[in-house]
Amino acid sequence: MPPKSGARIVVSSRSFADFTPTASFDIKKCELHRLEEGPPVKAELTREQGLQYYRTMQTVRRMELKADQLYKQKIIRGFCHLYDGQEACAMGIEAGINPSDHLITAYRAHGYTYTRGVSVKEILAELTGRKGGVAKGKGGSMHMYAPHFYGGNGIVGAQVPLGAGIALACQYQGNNQLCVTLYGDGAANQGQIFESFNMAALWKLPCIFICENNKYGMGTSVERSSASTEYFRRGDFIPGIRVDGMDVLCVREATKFAADHCRAGKGPILMELETYRYHGHSMSDPGVSYRTREEIQEVRSKSDPISLLKERMLGNNMAAAEEFKEIDVAIRKEVEEAAQFATSDPEPPLEELCNHIFYNEPPMEVRGTNPWSKLKSIS
Repeated sequence: MPPKSGARIVVSSRSFADFTPTASFDIKKCELHRLEEGPPVKAELTREQGLQYYRTMQTVRRMELKADQLYKQKIIRGFCHLYDGQEACAMGIEAGINPSDHLITAYRAHGYTYTRGVSVKEILAELTGRKGGVAKGKGGSMHMYAPHFYGGNGIVGAQVPLGAGIALACQYQGNNQLCVTLYGDGAANQGQIFESFNMAALWKLPCIFICENNKYGMGTSVERSSASTEYFRRGDFIPGIRVDGMDVLCVREATKFAADHCRAGKGPILMELETYRYHGHSMSDPGVSYRTREEIQEVRSKSDPISLLKERMLGNNMAAAEEFKEIDVAIRKEVEEAAQFATSDPEPPLEELCNHIFYNEPPMEVRGTNPWSKLKSIS
């Protein structure tokens, strides 16, 4: 799991013994395709888990809002797709799989980079193109990586065949691991996705295909882009489940169910997470030309994943309001310090431009912008 940000939780007026250590919650029933039974409709949550989920989702939210600010100040340039609103997807998936399992996603990747263990400092420094970034300042918003995390991929739908390939490697090595392969509703009509479904089903690959349906592919609503918006049924011969992607417990239970399915040797499974993004498609999209401000506000007020978890915990006496305030203060401090680093760290020097083209090769010369300009590449 991501670093705990060093937040000391202080509860001024009550001792920990006063709190409910574990509670059970009713969660929304999943719609099923080609399955006799689905994930449970009740979920257990411990106090520690709840605080950890809250801390992680709130960190992603604050980090994305800071990225928005840095972009508007022209400190972050180029492509930048923010994840705020969808935090329950990343957190719920991470809580339902093992750290040794594999994950690959599209270009809206900051949240997954964090849940896969990269610090806020390294993510923001990557966004500002600095040496201390997770990809040494050369990847930017869409190309961040970590152990068992294969990015950030810029080409729509291109990560899905790669994810099927990672699942093939898991099967080949017989390590009981699986690959979570994510794509959005905007990529759901790509031909390569259906080719991947076919091969994964033929070879019974341990792959959880997940469509994060945030209702809009760029500026096009799902109703205008897809003849069938039941993305969980689109695998046809692959079993599917439709999940409330705004509820971290729903996502966690569905992911556990899907992971058990894959590890039992039953082949791939498809999940559709119904979610919502608060920002536009990317920072160049104001996000209100194809949907109303009222629509965004309604989702924020009724379905926000962070508020939902917080209210559940407060309503069941699992935590105090002061604790959440303490966590929020610590997160703001962590994000602020990360932003300071991301704006003061030096950019990578020009002589490092061609490094790391290959993983483990002797140093080589690389042609520059013309035939007589030579650059050095070190693995």
